[in-house]
Amino acid sequence: MPEALGTPYHAPMGSDCLFCRIAAGEIPATIVRETDTTLAFRDLAPKAPVHVLVIPKEHYADVATLGQGDPKLAGDLLATAAAVAEDEGLLGDGFRLMFNTGTYGGQEVFHVHAHLLGGAPLGPMLARNVA
Repeated sequence: MPEALGTPYHAPMGSDCLFCRIAAGEIPATIVRETDTTLAFRDLAPKAPVHVLVIPKEHYADVATLGQGDPKLAGDLLATAAAVAEDEGLLGDGFRLMFNTGTYGGQEVFHVHAHLLGGAPLGPMLARNVA
């Protein structure tokens, strides 16, 4: 987890954060749902027929920092993801909701975001076994 001066990174909105800039309307995105605290938009490089990113508008580096720092906002994020899954018609056949956290977890943008994936069978959870 990225840290600044020994504490997990948390800030209102960072001018250099891609997702903060999307939330601020500075960078265009195909928004599918917005609440007072969250934003859901289509991924530019989808890995499934439905691939939506769900973010809190407030900057938290990862899901662990969000969960510890603002459990209510974490709940808002999950509620938005569930509403998008319903809107996209994914409740019947199922979907995957995934948070990549940290370098080993494959996180590329250090603003917490959930990947909502569905619309087709997604296959195994991991591409390879780790021994």
